Amino acid sequence: MPVRLLLLALGTFAMGTDSMVVAGILGPVSADLGVSVPAAGQLVTVFALGYALLAPVLAALTARWPRRRLLLTALVVFSAANALSALAPDYGLLLASRVLAAAGAALYTPTANAVATTLVAPERRGRALATVLGGMTVATALGVPLGTWVGRSDWRMTMWLVTALGVAALVGLALLLRDLPQPVAAPGLRARLAPLGQRRVLGAAATTLVFFLAFQCVYIYLATAVSGATGGDADRLSLVLLTTGVMSVAGSWLGGRLVDRAGVRRVLLAGSAVAACAFAALPWLGRSMPGALVYAAVVPLAGWAVSVALPHRLASIDPGNAPLLISLNSSALYLGTAAGGVAGSAAIAVLGGRWFPVAAAVLALVATAVAAATTREGRAPQPAPGTPSPTPRPPRCAAPSAPRSTGA
Repeated sequence: MPVRLLLLALGTFAMGTDSMVVAGILGPVSADLGVSVPAAGQLVTVFALGYALLAPVLAALTARWPRRRLLLTALVVFSAANALSALAPDYGLLLASRVLAAAGAALYTPTANAVATTLVAPERRGRALATVLGGMTVATALGVPLGTWVGRSDWRMTMWLVTALGVAALVGLALLLRDLPQPVAAPGLRARLAPLGQRRVLGAAATTLVFFLAFQCVYIYLATAVSGATGGDADRLSLVLLTTGVMSVAGSWLGGRLVDRAGVRRVLLAGSAVAACAFAALPWLGRSMPGALVYAAVVPLAGWAVSVALPHRLASIDPGNAPLLISLNSSALYLGTAAGGVAGSAAIAVLGGRWFPVAAAVLALVATAVAAATTREGRAPQPAPGTPSPTPRPPRCAAPSAPRSTGA
């Protein structure tokens, strides 16, 4: 495995950890800064919203930058932002530093994926992308629980951990990443948003947004949902998050195979329905550690299977423009995450800390309905560019008349 790919993956590992680790340290942040737990949860919301809104704008503004300079600039911004988060004396400055960190992540992640494809032979590009994107998956499996454990007594140590990861990736890439090709002409902001005028694309993006709205509504406040099981103990919460992370990896692996065998539509409908049932059961499962661990195993397995199907569906609509369509999926994902933070906070205020997952169950059923309404049975979706042609088989699901994360 080329060292430069591993360094790119280290960067995405840092980004993935940063985007969701706050969910594991809401209690310490709340106590230290004198804000409510729902208010602390908005730190995840502003990061996700910042990423979703800034990614297409920054991509258009920096389209002609040399890729090495763009990657290093992104890591400098990201690392500096996390250092500011660690030093923030109050809630307002911490929120502002989260937006700056999101800008760094929005610059880095798409560029790292593009650079990965230039470092290997054409026949190995799929594996190169899997390596870099794997940093995000490993962040869910290891980075979030590790960050939660590190910050169990002082949440600022978690921010310093993420800063160190960013600096390590920065130093490594500064030393080893050279002789990259100049960027080709990239679409402008208007061109990036134009596919949203197509009904199939809009329907697929809406499915992504609503699903992650339901998913993150609980994940961001998971510490609250399972407080009956953990009793506020950080080690128990870390175990729940570790289980969530491991099953996220398993769900991603399973989702890829199920999409190939059963089709996108079936994976979307089955995964969303399973998640809805688990959300509805969480008020009871969250009262004991065995129940919390069952939830932590089931939802990531279903959720990450769905998260594989979502970009596959968009890419199959127009394989020639797959990178552009997948970037829209990422924006919809982060918008859903941002909205999930707001929805979860409102649900806690209305339903209380035990019963708020019921709201997520309703939202997951809405996501199931949206997926059912915007997909139809028909021919199998076209494979994304660079994937081997599948063995002929009976018709599966078509991408209708319409990235992955995070979360659990």
